[in-house]
Formats: sequence, C-alpha cells, structure tokens
Amino acid sequence: MALLEVQHIEKRFGATQVLTDISFSLEKGQALSIIGSSGSGKTTLLRCLNFLEKPDHGSISVGGELLFNAADPQTQLENEIRKKRLHFGLVFQSFNLFPQYTALKNVTLARELQAKERGGESHRDIESAGRELLAQMGLADRADHYPHQLSGGQQQRVAIARALALHPDILCFDEPTSALDPELTGEVLKVIRSLAEQKTTMIIVTHEMSFARDVADQVIFMDGGVIVEQGDPREVIDHPKEERTRQFLARYAEN
Repeated sequence: MALLEVQHIEKRFGATQVLTDISFSLEKGQALSIIGSSGSGKTTLLRCLNFLEKPDHGSISVGGELLFNAADPQTQLENEIRKKRLHFGLVFQSFNLFPQYTALKNVTLARELQAKERGGESHRDIESAGRELLAQMGLADRADHYPHQLSGGQQQRVAIARALALHPDILCFDEPTSALDPELTGEVLKVIRSLAEQKTTMIIVTHEMSFARDVADQVIFMDGGVIVEQGDPREVIDHPKEERTRQFLARYAEN
C-alpha cells in the first residue's frame, strides 16, 4: 500500500482554476520530483498537501489514514488539521528561519513547544537531537549562529534540519535551491541526495532537471494546473511522450 495517496485534488482561487484532477501515489522511501514552469500549480499542490491551502475537491491519505476529504467537514476541523500537518515537513525556497533565534533554536523550537503541550521529552533530549540533525547537515559548528551569520546554503540546511526535527512521514521541498547561487545550490542538493540514499520519503519541487533525473524514483510534469506526464525520471526527462513535456524540456535546455 502506498504511503501517500492523493486523489482528484482541485483548487481554485476565485474564478481561477489552479489545480485540476491531481492524482498520484508515493511509496515509503521513495522520492518524487515535480517539475514544470512557474505558475503550473506545483507550489499550490505542496501547500494543499501541507494543509496550508484547503483543496476544493479530492482527498489526501497517509499510511491508509484519510487525512482530508473535501466532501467531509469532519476531516477539516482546525484542531485536527494542526495534527495532520505533522505528517509532512515543508522546506520553503526562502528558508523562513526565525531571525531572532540561533540555528539550534530554529531546529528545536517546534519540538520544544510540542513537548510543552504533550510532555514526554526533556529539553536536554530535544537539544541533543537538534545538534545531531545539524551535524547531519554539516553544521555542527554553526549551532549557536544566528541566520544573518549563515550563508544561504547554510540557512537552507538549517531549514531542512528543522523540517526533519518532528519526524514527518513525508518531507516536502518547494524549489529549495531557487534562492541560491550555483556553489551553494550544490551544498543543498548534496544533503537532499543523502536523504534520498537514506530512503527518506520526499516530494521535491525543483527546476534542477539533472538532479530530478538522478535522485527521484518518479517524476511528475505539471502544466496549467494538471499532471501532463508522470513516470520514471529517465523516461519523462530523456524520452517524454507528451508534446507539452517536450516543449518545456526544450525551453529548459535553452536556458
């Protein structure tokens, strides 16, 4: 059984249809890359999966549990949605770190708040786990630095550690390298590649085609709010079947 099942998701903003009949599944330990032009609906889809936007139609299930059904108000209660967000970790393209907190505090804050609400974990255990995550990101010596003291690549790696801190079932990336120069892009892609090797279940919205081809287990190409083509990365990227996919990849190759 798939870990994530997305069925017939649709989303409108006013009269504008942004997502139309989006369906796909993802197995545990797989990485899915979503590619497509700006405005194709990729970020909106991620925001729907993380319950930052409410789909107008469709359903989302994780591990066989129905998390959201647009036709069932009981799945949309705000206190329940907050819990359901814990199934997903989201890494934004613009880092979104808290500037007033150190790297370590950024990583541990959500877990500290969760422990305060539910109990069970000590501050020492949470801090130790946070330092371990930063070390995994190659940032053991940056734990006490503030965001303004870190490069863009280092900030994004702190953001990845923060997303991992609550042990999400699925880690989502929204164009994690788009705000970085080429040298710093390599730092972040190396971390994501290592997570894929560790069989972290991931959804990666990216414009890095060679990375998507090499790291992902499957690729979805979106255009105009619909899934145009999906399948094995090397098939979709190297041998696309659909004309719209070929046109997009040809434009990408020209840039």
